[in-house]
Amino acid sequence: MGGTSGAEVVAEGGVSRRSILQLAAFLGAGTLLGPTLVACAGPQSTSGGSASGGTGGKLSITLNRNLVSLDNKLNQYDAAVTVQRAVRQALTRIGLDLKPELVLAKSFKQTSPTVWTVALRDDIHYSDKSPVTVADVETAIKLYFQVKAGYVASQFPEQPTFTKVDDKSFTLTTTKPVVTLNSLMSNILITPAAANKAEELRDGLGSGPFTVAAADSGTGTYRLVRNENYWGEKALLDEVNVSYQEEEGARVIALTSGQTDVIDTITPESAASLKSNKDIEVLQTKGTRLIHLFYNFRKPAGHPLSKATVREALSHAIDHDALIKSLMAGQVTSAEGVVPSTLEGFAQTGTYTFDVAKAKSMLAAEGVSGLKLRAIWEDSEFAGAARVMEAIVGMLADVGVALELKQIPKGGDINAWRRGEAGDWDILANGYGNQTGLAITNLQGQYGGTAAKEKTRDTYHGFVHPEVTSLLDAASQNPDVAARNAQLKDAQEKIWALWPAMWAWTPNNLLARRKRVTTLDLSPGNFYDLSTVKVSG
Repeated sequence: MGGTSGAEVVAEGGVSRRSILQLAAFLGAGTLLGPTLVACAGPQSTSGGSASGGTGGKLSITLNRNLVSLDNKLNQYDAAVTVQRAVRQALTRIGLDLKPELVLAKSFKQTSPTVWTVALRDDIHYSDKSPVTVADVETAIKLYFQVKAGYVASQFPEQPTFTKVDDKSFTLTTTKPVVTLNSLMSNILITPAAANKAEELRDGLGSGPFTVAAADSGTGTYRLVRNENYWGEKALLDEVNVSYQEEEGARVIALTSGQTDVIDTITPESAASLKSNKDIEVLQTKGTRLIHLFYNFRKPAGHPLSKATVREALSHAIDHDALIKSLMAGQVTSAEGVVPSTLEGFAQTGTYTFDVAKAKSMLAAEGVSGLKLRAIWEDSEFAGAARVMEAIVGMLADVGVALELKQIPKGGDINAWRRGEAGDWDILANGYGNQTGLAITNLQGQYGGTAAKEKTRDTYHGFVHPEVTSLLDAASQNPDVAARNAQLKDAQEKIWALWPAMWAWTPNNLLARRKRVTTLDLSPGNFYDLSTVKVSG
């Protein structure tokens, strides 16, 4: 094992799975914690709000994670999208139906198998009224691919080549067809070229419906005000105040006392409690975020985790039904594949089964005994993370495996840990969001690794299997949806057979708002359009 740093929770077999689950059951779940896109008149409200805009009012949002940046080059957790895209915009966006829609682009057409032709809208500009230019788009694409360990860039099969046509149009060319490029480009946020950098941006101009009046990335607090110079439908709110509170109990109190209006990504226990409050409404949607206990694929050949049979054996030690019932209040779905079932292109490839005897037998057959592992996760990576991980310690202990838990604090550079630069680990409890609605986005980002990418540690935790990558590359080039999905199914079956995760699940999106907040439409991607939100009173 490597060295440790930062806050940590250590539990090597000392935590009883049964005691945790029995406590939860005793107290009750409610008390524990190819296409063509052509623009119309600009971004339209999908919530039924007033088209005239400017109805006024202030909204307060309290996030569960620190929003350290107003762009998304390095990371993009679900709720951050809500705030980031209120300030900065992309050529396209993903709508409530998980289909691409035009924003800064007037048209986005695949004009040949490897070429997309894009025209910018004539009326778009930043909040200071300076125009959005093709140079801004070119620079944004270049910098997203230059940033070290970039989250967004990893989802592209390759970096498209930018060629300016004229002052309002350009082409994006790839060596092989990328039939989902219009969806992928929804994650490239545009900033004035002169102010953009190959790093996360904490200030600067945007073209969105809000501007930043005040910001403190250290504390995760931002004050957004309506962009009176906005080129599209003006926001309905005057002001949005964003804050951060990692303690869910404190966020719930802030909501019920009226100190804040919206809290996101709440636990099922909090949701059940809040539903009884006459002033609160809980919104729930099926999610597109996969949470998994992912293995470290950078282990040497002689390590037990280098064997798929060992990885499978450990999965049989996890009593996921008990976890879902006792610690997750039935608000998650155990995965039946390697991506969420809500995504287009998902293929059911198998199920996780709890069988202690089978786990022991498979480990014994591989000569594995006295195995010691370390699991890491970032604080608040998913609802109730610490309790879930503590229960898993006991489950693995039942099959003779000692698990050390290390929680990486917020700001503790989880990216360095993922890349193996801050210390060694065996299992990563990690959430992987999806903002395109396409299974291939997750598949490319997680399982499309290459040897060249691994040299710079830009794969998903060392997962490099050329046969899988080739299938995904072929699927990304296929304009025929049925044929593409067949290729994706083949790839997903091969990935499942490698047992990349000890367990995986998809949580429902749970958001709570005070009833004074109206027209808030929660997307399956767990974000919403701030410009259409209204408040009363």
